[in-house]
Amino acid sequence: MLDTPNALVTPPETWASRPYHRQWLLQQANILFDFFQGGAINPKGGFYDLTREGKPLATNNPARGIHSSARMVHCFAIGDLLGRPGSADVVDYGMHYLWYRHRDSKHGGYYWQANDDGAADASKQGYGHAFVLLAASSAKTVGHPLADRMLEDITETLEKRFWEERHGAIAEEFSEDWQPVPGYRGQNSNMHLTEALMAAHEATGESHYLDKAISIADLIINRRAREESFRVAEHFDENWTVDRDYYHPNEMFRPAGTTPGHWLEWARLLLQLWVLSGRKHDWMPEAARGLFFQSMSLGWDKERGGFHYTLDWNNRPDKTFKLWWPLCEGAGAAHFLNQLSPSEFHEESYRKIWNFISSHSLDRQYGGWHEELSEDLSPSYTLFPGKGDIYHALQACLIPLFPAEGSLTKVIAQNGL
Repeated sequence: MLDTPNALVTPPETWASRPYHRQWLLQQANILFDFFQGGAINPKGGFYDLTREGKPLATNNPARGIHSSARMVHCFAIGDLLGRPGSADVVDYGMHYLWYRHRDSKHGGYYWQANDDGAADASKQGYGHAFVLLAASSAKTVGHPLADRMLEDITETLEKRFWEERHGAIAEEFSEDWQPVPGYRGQNSNMHLTEALMAAHEATGESHYLDKAISIADLIINRRAREESFRVAEHFDENWTVDRDYYHPNEMFRPAGTTPGHWLEWARLLLQLWVLSGRKHDWMPEAARGLFFQSMSLGWDKERGGFHYTLDWNNRPDKTFKLWWPLCEGAGAAHFLNQLSPSEFHEESYRKIWNFISSHSLDRQYGGWHEELSEDLSPSYTLFPGKGDIYHALQACLIPLFPAEGSLTKVIAQNGL
């Protein structure tokens, strides 16, 4: 057991309960909606990644990543549930691109990248398929006409092609015609599938989605992360043995070492899973507290603030630039912990994270967030060339406005704003 400062207390007053803070968060969410709704739609289909200024990053038949398309559907389904005008049109645009461009009508499944000519990268990746499930589930909450067909299709693909019952998790990658890419299993795709499985369970009421989410969480967190003192290993071999020496040149999706931002993301997802599964699995809140404590203790830059992108296996900072998404996940996790396992440490951390975001991550000149900061906290573009994603930041702004009882689509539909 970790000696974590998590004795249950009632903080004097959480920021998330204060009207001004809640108004400020909603204002930041609206800035994000405005930035992406205004500039991201590609008239030829799908969505652009954007420059810092909000202009299309590439205009000559750019490849559209499936995760970006699916995340736009998810986020603007949230906008539609909130009552934001124009959101339903964005959902419709994204759903058609997923169904008619990313979907492989010959072999089944969904291309990793698509463009005007077809498949820009025809590989079938678990990470992308997880976000298709999330998009279909979110679209179902707003009644999109393609949602049920896509949910049925992506569920069948995940079960028949990706799911490995002997491990209770999914394989990582296949070729266009479903030849397996051997030798690797990854936690990142399975983590996002856990998020999507919970959303699918909420949208349909079907228990098999929740059963799979619990299975993945048990493997990656209750077994493997617990063995590492609640540090989440990223990379594994085909038998789910940790590969500490794994290296891949794509540091965006498969960084070497450990990634504290994912410890934070899992902390929130575990608490959501604990609530959805009837609060029966006591290891889940314990693990969530441990993951959050480790991320704040080891991952937070105590000199400059923000989370180091990666650590080595001796807990030393490796890639020390600061990305926006670990901050987003930290804010969401701290809110869930404040509601379900309140402590002064969790509230202090929540405020520390938002103070850093306000001082360094918000782009008050052009809108949106700086997705990357150098070690000296200046905007930089080594991994992310511009602003390609609304998903993490939008959820960070909205999660604290609602009870910690489920995904945003569920709690917004149930509670309103």
